[in-house]
Amino acid sequence: MNFPEALISVLVGNRASTELFRHNPLIHETIVFDRRGEHRSLSALFRLWQRLRSSHYDMVLNYQRSNLKAWFLASATFPCQVLVYNKARGRIVHAVTNHLEPLVPLGIDAAGVEQRLELFLGDESEKYAQEPFSLSGFTGKTVIALNPGASHPVNRWGVEKFALLADRLAEQLSAKVVIVGGKEDRPLADEIAGMCRSKPLVLTGQTDLLQLGAVLRKCAILVSGDTGPMHMATAVGTRVVALFGAADPARTGPIGPGHRVVQAGGVDCVPCRSRRCTNKDFLRCMEKITVAEVFDAVAAMLAEGN
Repeated sequence: MNFPEALISVLVGNRASTELFRHNPLIHETIVFDRRGEHRSLSALFRLWQRLRSSHYDMVLNYQRSNLKAWFLASATFPCQVLVYNKARGRIVHAVTNHLEPLVPLGIDAAGVEQRLELFLGDESEKYAQEPFSLSGFTGKTVIALNPGASHPVNRWGVEKFALLADRLAEQLSAKVVIVGGKEDRPLADEIAGMCRSKPLVLTGQTDLLQLGAVLRKCAILVSGDTGPMHMATAVGTRVVALFGAADPARTGPIGPGHRVVQAGGVDCVPCRSRRCTNKDFLRCMEKITVAEVFDAVAAMLAEGN
């Protein structure tokens, strides 16, 4: 660590995100800046500005360079040094490296830093994950997690394929399957479970962020599109089979060793990096990924061991 005595405050966009840093020993405090909620009014925004002003920060790292309200809050720290994040344009660099690049003026080599994510869960989240696994007979078994949801439809694999994959994992590899995700993903999870012969455990929408991390830690592998739980799995040490269509894994793929990316070949528009599919063969990049390809990736990873 380059600055072991530094006190780091993290400004997050909602109260749920504070959970991600609750047990992180490197973070001094988290501060909520909910610009669409509690800080929508000018008076609430100014009160937050005053709070930041009273803290007398020595440095600000601004990852929201296009957000005027974020710059207004940053002005509370002036005349301290401000480092600004710039999203990579015209070059291919992973988002983790890209987000470290503003630290170069501090003598930190973004390209030389170990590429990894880390999530600190806490004992209560670990205990939470034990109960459903124990009640479902998953303890001591090989457990594969499936995450069918994604904020953007271009990152989602078909529910029918997830259901077929779940049955093959259970029947051919004797694996237990758990379906995870947020509350908004529950209809997808229920649809998949309804198609399955193998009756997977559905925990979709039943966990907070740290509890989800604890569930993923207990799994051997997560199968997921390019979305938050994929990165959470890497942060708790669980290997990932990442399904990529429109997105570029060189930019947002899983970080760390042991992961596999499955991406369809022969699709001319991949990667398009778009959040909206304009291909006349809608979402061909995701639809062309076969159940057999994903199953073989999982089977090979299990055969390799940890």
